[in-house]
Amino acid sequence: MRILICDDEPLMCDKIESLINTYFQRRKVKGVEIARFHDGKSLTKDEGVKDIIFLDIEMPGMNGICAGNLLRENGENAIIIVITSYAEYLDDAMRFHVFRYLSKPIDERRFYRNLEDALNQIRSCSVKIILENGQESVVVSSKDILMVESANRKTIVHCIDADYRSAQKISFWVEKLPKENFIQSHRSFLVNLEYVSRFDNDMIYLSKNGLSAFLTRRKHAEFHNAYLLYLGRK
Repeated sequence: MRILICDDEPLMCDKIESLINTYFQRRKVKGVEIARFHDGKSLTKDEGVKDIIFLDIEMPGMNGICAGNLLRENGENAIIIVITSYAEYLDDAMRFHVFRYLSKPIDERRFYRNLEDALNQIRSCSVKIILENGQESVVVSSKDILMVESANRKTIVHCIDADYRSAQKISFWVEKLPKENFIQSHRSFLVNLEYVSRFDNDMIYLSKNGLSAFLTRRKHAEFHNAYLLYLGRK
């Protein structure tokens, strides 16, 4: 677990880091990494894993709105919780699908509630699956699966880092993967909603690896509603 704090005020960074540490210490959870950034540019250049980002809006140089938009354009799917004293920025923040927002000064009870919700979201998206790939077994996390594609009565599981061939049919993956995040857009395609960048009447385009999937007419309304529901939960 890696949690990032981006705020140009050192005291605010101290406050957020203290609250995060207190939360995990109370639950006796170890191994949580916290990284601090004081401007949007340094945050967007970070190449490490990003699970949760606490992002200030008003910062010198690249502000939180620009940083959030750039992260999403680059395919970053971290949970982003924005921090702002100005409600007028929230419409712009919603465009890069923020998970929650916190007002300054931070209310501790609300902070803990939102952190808990973010962790629950991560857990629901992170089912571990053992994938039989020829002579070896590979453990993959469902959040790293972009889509599953039927191929000659078997399937190709397209992940962020590699593609894996599976002897399982697509019906197996429909049942196995979290229904909140995956939808079957066609009899041959199961798509992770997290990575959808755009879609039209016939195709769904993903933000990673240049992948696309067919979208049948009879599935169009179902997919559209599922995607809106998914965005509403983010």
